[in-house]
Amino acid sequence: MEIRLVDKAVETLEADVLAVVVFEKGKPFGPRVEANQALKRFLTPLLESGDLPSKLYETAVFQRPEGLKARRLLVIGGGKLEKFGAFELRRAAGTAVRVLKSKGYGEVVFFPDGNVTNAEAAGVTVEGSTVADFDPGRYKSGENNDKHLGIFLVAVADDPGVAEAVRRAQIVATSQNFARELINEPGNFLTPTVLAQRAQTMASASGLLCDVLDRARCEELKMGSFLAVAQGSAEPPAFIVLKHLPAAAPSAPVLGLVGKGVTFDTGGISIKPAENMDKMKYDMAGGAAMIAAMRAISQLQPHVRVMAFIPATENMPGSRAVKPGDIRTAMSGKTIEVLNTDAEGRMILADALHYARTLGCTHLIDAATLTGAIGVALGQINAGVFSNNSAFQERVLGCARDAGERMWPMPMDDDYMEQIKGTFADLLNTGGRYGGAITAAMFLRAFVEDTPWVHLDIAGTAWVDDNKPYQAKGASGVAVRTLVNLVMGYAS
Repeated sequence: MEIRLVDKAVETLEADVLAVVVFEKGKPFGPRVEANQALKRFLTPLLESGDLPSKLYETAVFQRPEGLKARRLLVIGGGKLEKFGAFELRRAAGTAVRVLKSKGYGEVVFFPDGNVTNAEAAGVTVEGSTVADFDPGRYKSGENNDKHLGIFLVAVADDPGVAEAVRRAQIVATSQNFARELINEPGNFLTPTVLAQRAQTMASASGLLCDVLDRARCEELKMGSFLAVAQGSAEPPAFIVLKHLPAAAPSAPVLGLVGKGVTFDTGGISIKPAENMDKMKYDMAGGAAMIAAMRAISQLQPHVRVMAFIPATENMPGSRAVKPGDIRTAMSGKTIEVLNTDAEGRMILADALHYARTLGCTHLIDAATLTGAIGVALGQINAGVFSNNSAFQERVLGCARDAGERMWPMPMDDDYMEQIKGTFADLLNTGGRYGGAITAAMFLRAFVEDTPWVHLDIAGTAWVDDNKPYQAKGASGVAVRTLVNLVMGYAS
């Protein structure tokens, strides 16, 4: 899909489809439609007759709209105008693409509306339409699975900042789709080795530094926690490091992005139930988000030092697999008693977080499909946010809000630490049923010590179980936009 800006009166555009947003009665038209007499003349009788959709993301198509040059008018419901901002507009643009992409139209014009500036409208429209155009069916046979719109025109006034908003949106949205592509890959195709190769290929094309630590190098570094998880699989582990290191003052912050990279998670000896285990290819969603964020960073070129760390492995119940009751020593020197081998994500992140600190990262943010407990707590709407530093946490939450990604702060009271204090080792790798997402975060906190750190538990939001009006089923690519916002904020 080719995306372009067009600064012309929409009623004069001879497109296959013109797409607009309308709202509930009372304030049915946003400021841009309200100012367009041709659109108002056509839409008002339909509004009065009750033929216009108003419920959020409902749609209706009208043929040969009088007074407009477009051959069709797609109307998208926006709910209440006062609640329709950038978040909803992003999804409305995605809805337009999802409705129209299978029709074979050559040119579609989207007329953004709502409580947004021109630059913001252009940016979120490009993001929403690009994410919506992603097709997860690459392995289907016997049908055309490459259905895309031809040209998607965004009708906004060419104000200062619009072109840059569009450029950044295209980079970020295509990077989010890159993460989704990685996450959707089945475990037989995306092994730790292949994930490392994909990261190396991206880095080579983007000008990033890339280093992949094999098992021997991880052993030299004494990454006993990471290697404990990896030892049950016939597939070798790969510890991926990506670096964007522009010149900077010695006192400038160095951001460390750490992502869980379990390319398939059976649970190990503590094996998972068969139901839904097929989804466990998505257990590297945090790692994919970090790789994709670095892809965007390499193109945006912020003047801030950033490094990404992705420990990649399978978690398998092989004859050499770590067993419940085993004790392992992490890179930091802390000892861990493994009570449940399905609590493996925190173990590989323990060594990754410590390694990031040894390489000079001053601020750490990790993303991981870490616990089912976060889904119990927050459902599939919000990712959980945990931190040892309130200022850094607020900064990340602000970046998430600006990115249109829903995240919610979770408690980290010291009392929770009692649940993971060991008898035979320093730490237990699980704190039991209650507060599972919190005790997992407390485990990670033991390896960051006083370094400002935020942990994103994305287990409930990294996978979309059903097709949405604005997004396909499968990997969501959550956290990529937030991470890019965070880095760009430090750069500015």
